[in-house]
Amino acid sequence: MATPSDVLDRADPLAGFRERFLIDDDLVAYLDGNSLGRLPAATADRLASFVREEWGGRLIRGWEESWVALPVTVGDELGAALLGAAAGQTVIADSTSVNIYKLLHAAAGVRPDRDEILIDATNFPTDRYLVESVAASRGMTVRWLEPDLVENVTVELLGGALSDRTAVVVLSQVDYRSGTLLDLPALTTRIHAAGAVVIWDLCHSVGVVPIELDRDSVDFAVGCTYKYLNGGPGAPAFMYVAARHLAASSQPIAGWWSAADLFAMSETYEAAPSIRKMLSGTPSVPGILAVQEGVRLVAEAGLAAIRRKSEQLTAYVVELLDEAGMEIVTPREPALRGSHVTVRHPDARRVSVEMTQQGVVPDFREPDLIRLGLSPLATSFAEAAAGVAVLVELAGPRR
Repeated sequence: MATPSDVLDRADPLAGFRERFLIDDDLVAYLDGNSLGRLPAATADRLASFVREEWGGRLIRGWEESWVALPVTVGDELGAALLGAAAGQTVIADSTSVNIYKLLHAAAGVRPDRDEILIDATNFPTDRYLVESVAASRGMTVRWLEPDLVENVTVELLGGALSDRTAVVVLSQVDYRSGTLLDLPALTTRIHAAGAVVIWDLCHSVGVVPIELDRDSVDFAVGCTYKYLNGGPGAPAFMYVAARHLAASSQPIAGWWSAADLFAMSETYEAAPSIRKMLSGTPSVPGILAVQEGVRLVAEAGLAAIRRKSEQLTAYVVELLDEAGMEIVTPREPALRGSHVTVRHPDARRVSVEMTQQGVVPDFREPDLIRLGLSPLATSFAEAAAGVAVLVELAGPRR
């Protein structure tokens, strides 16, 4: 007799995409794609070809032939397919942390008459650390929001903290702990009404949530590419700077790749007038190529279809967890969450370790949270059900 997960998998229009990844035969379930996505087979082939034919065959000639343009061309590709961003506003560079540092300085610089940066105290650590660092270096003050874990940052909560001193607001579209999906358009509108600009961290939403940065008048955005874009460990991140802010934006790491004339080797620095001004040093060519393959795979599947499956996967997992009496700290409404479901358990660390030992890879977050990341292109309903079954068994009373 077919199980519910079998029925769901047979009806899944994206089921065939799972075969486009290298699937770990030794695992029962990989439920950590929200931290590191699986390797697409096309990426393995592309990198092998790059090593042999481009690096090995063309050597330094590769820069002039194609590599120099990659940060912007792949940035435009990512922006058009996944961010709702017109060309010339997105660039692939560095890590998320370095990019947040750059964008904080750029954003503060377009509101020089204001002296506060606003961020929630529960945001991802690198966002919080960098806000404190940049605020200290610029003589600014950090104002902290204290949101509920599940409800998270609302328009009402944010509105009570905004003032005529607020220069920049930093928010994550999907909370890294609970999976709560914030209302990006409404929050952006409220921030602009207060005269501030916003930096959106899209690390846990890009590739699984439809995003329209241009339509929603977002100022700045940043995100990683190794989660739902499957760019690989340490894959370069991306930055988005709205065209209206490019002229006024400056960033603090003025490397030669951000210069107006890259190869002029000028004695004085002049920033590029384009999105290239956000670059710094020599980019990682294989890293950007891996990102490109991940972007193309997501674009082929289509974000609307990916989002539908994400909602179905999370709803199915929530149903299974409810049947087992587990405590869920993720919004109940599918439209209000990203693509991971979080369970609270008093012995979460032990459960996570034992799950991995039994072939199910989850993600533990201090002090008592277990995240179940559900990557729509690589995760089947049967795999999700198998992983939850192991979680439920291990989370029960100790014998």
